[in-house]
Amino acid sequence: MSAVFLLLLVATSSISAALEKGLPRREARRLSCVRCCGPSEQPISIISSRYTRMSSDPAFSVPKVQPTIDITILKGEKGEMGEKGYPGAVGKEGERGLRGFNGRKGQKGQPGPQGHSCKQLYAAFSVGRRKPLHSSDYFQQVIFDTEFVNLYKHFNMFSGKFFCYVPGIYYFSLNVHTWNFKETYLHLMKNEKEVAILYAQPSDRSIMQSQSLMLDLQEGEEVWVRMFKRERENAIYSEESDVYIIFNGHLIKPAVE
Repeated sequence: MSAVFLLLLVATSSISAALEKGLPRREARRLSCVRCCGPSEQPISIISSRYTRMSSDPAFSVPKVQPTIDITILKGEKGEMGEKGYPGAVGKEGERGLRGFNGRKGQKGQPGPQGHSCKQLYAAFSVGRRKPLHSSDYFQQVIFDTEFVNLYKHFNMFSGKFFCYVPGIYYFSLNVHTWNFKETYLHLMKNEKEVAILYAQPSDRSIMQSQSLMLDLQEGEEVWVRMFKRERENAIYSEESDVYIIFNGHLIKPAVE
């Protein structure tokens, strides 16, 4: 039995040797390395790549490749300008900004127009009355109806008073015509105080009577004329055709020149 086993072993070895000599021997194929990643990336082993494909972890998921297109290659020529669109809605008002820097000083301007008349250092008036007047009250203000001179309208024809706009020394005069058999009694007033009297006794002959004075006036003070009635009838005479009652005043020296 041992002899038979030895014969079979020798025969098998001979056949294997004959086959190896008869068949051509194939050389092992060398595989070349192919780059599958970028220069900055490191190759991944087969096991790790398999694990990455099999893993559900986002950190090990295969990145998606998104191709990019260079728009400058596909850019065409510039088109024509379109029509102007409709204006949009008005936006909300913004907050107030900070104050800017002061600008440069401008050039000197042209001389301005002449100032208001009340600032002029002149004042003069001359007014009259064409109608006669009888005193009906104890005190009665004399109103004038004729204007000869009224510089800058300092004399108010409605109130019958001179208003002082320019303080200083003034000269005033009052001329009246008396009435036959009637008393003539008038006051020259400064504000609400009498400063001078014009008086004439009753007579069968009418005469011209006058009074004058100078006053130192401050701005805002007034000068006017009033009649004073006593027991006798008080009156002054005048006519429509002639002026017998005249009140004059003018500035002599202003307080500030």
